[in-house]
Amino acid sequence: MGLISDERLRPPHQDCVFVAAAVQAAPVYLNRDATVDKACALIHEAGRGGARLVAFPEVFVPGFPHWIYLDRPQANEGHFVELVREAVEVPGPATDALGRAARDASAYVVIGVNERSRRSAGELFNTNLIFAPDGALLGWHRKLMPTYAEKMIWSFGDGSTLRVHDTAIGRLGTLCCGENTNPLARFALIAQGEQVHVANYPARPAGDAVDLRYNIQIRSAAHAFEGKCFVVVAGSLISAEMREFLGDTPEKRRLLGDGSQTFTGILGPTGKVIAGPAGDDVEEIVYG
Repeated sequence: MGLISDERLRPPHQDCVFVAAAVQAAPVYLNRDATVDKACALIHEAGRGGARLVAFPEVFVPGFPHWIYLDRPQANEGHFVELVREAVEVPGPATDALGRAARDASAYVVIGVNERSRRSAGELFNTNLIFAPDGALLGWHRKLMPTYAEKMIWSFGDGSTLRVHDTAIGRLGTLCCGENTNPLARFALIAQGEQVHVANYPARPAGDAVDLRYNIQIRSAAHAFEGKCFVVVAGSLISAEMREFLGDTPEKRRLLGDGSQTFTGILGPTGKVIAGPAGDDVEEIVYG
């Protein structure tokens, strides 16, 4: 039956009611350890708020390579070297710390990281890690096709990580950013009986020609409605410190603007927003 296995015929988790938390925050830019510490603090906060699922933005650790949209590649080689240096080994000390935080909070955690490859120096993946409430690394998904200029940063993933995990809170899946507009990637998860979907995103500068907030909401609503699942959306922010670090010329400061746009919230199977969205350009945890 192709993607539809016998597990697809199992009864859904109809009696499961739980709190989900979608985190909207900025990383401690290009600082893996400090960003992991921040993520762990947010996991603990969400756990105290009763969350059994905590979702973080795309490549939250140690941040999105915004410089790819600001200058030619040669001018940003130093940033790329720093990103590789601060990337996450899977498994490794960073995943150990995140796993402990998930265990302390008794929550599933989905968090985006820049994953450092073990097979090639300088190779990175855009990866979502999924932790179980016992702290174990339940699984991970590597972004299949980096979007546009992202191809200068990340290698391609493959279909082996298009998996839905059977958990105590339902059948859980995840996709990174633009993958949430990929019909076949979405179908692969829907066909496995996905019930809870985590979609995570970076931020774009406020005033940018692309209305990222609208785009995220409409694609999240489409997946929720078509898959008849809940969609937990976590978006990142561009902090003032990040704008200062990246904006080393007047033109870059103009492109970065004075704020950031994203979307963080939770949508139900009808496609409607049932929690959030988070406020504009503020760090916030949305519960639903």
